[in-house]
Amino acid sequence: MVLVALSMIFAALLLVANVTAVKIIAVGTEGIDAGILAYPFTFLISDVISEIYGRKITSKIIWMGFVVSLIMVAMFYIAGQLPAAGFWEDQRAYDQILGSVPRIVLASMIAYLVSQHHDVIAFHMWKKLTKGRFLWLRNNASTLVSQAIDTVLFVTIAFVGVYAWHELWGMIWVTYLIKMCVAIADTPLVYGLVYLVRKNNLKIEEI
Repeated sequence: MVLVALSMIFAALLLVANVTAVKIIAVGTEGIDAGILAYPFTFLISDVISEIYGRKITSKIIWMGFVVSLIMVAMFYIAGQLPAAGFWEDQRAYDQILGSVPRIVLASMIAYLVSQHHDVIAFHMWKKLTKGRFLWLRNNASTLVSQAIDTVLFVTIAFVGVYAWHELWGMIWVTYLIKMCVAIADTPLVYGLVYLVRKNNLKIEEI
């Protein structure tokens, strides 16, 4: 039941991030995509799942996230191609917002698959090196590198040719700085979630 709940939260955060990434929000003098509100927390959830249920289960959930994102894009595309009612005047707005989601999702999925799988591999590498101790270390060591990979890949693929290179670099460093702060700040939450699940004596899959 807990695994199902965590999987649902993971998928929901991923879908929200893919859609909200269409909007560029201002952070000081730089602009970043609004997917930053949800996406960093997918790493929190995947690390919790990795810690409790193991690498195999986490990898399956990462692929599940990939599939549901593709389904979302397909549904957006089909809905956009269907003839609009004569009185509905928002087709252009629909196409402008949700029509740009496929490129965002393509960039997101490439960055997502590379960074999330790196996160899982790195997390368990650190777990073995530390012999299961120092959850804070493996959580942050795996996530900080994975977030850097994700940020560079996503911003480059999603927005190259749309914005100037100096704007892209601004997006990259500000986005990564925020993700880094979130990753460090959510460490107590990782400990809390892992503790709550283990307290309920749920079966844990070993690596």
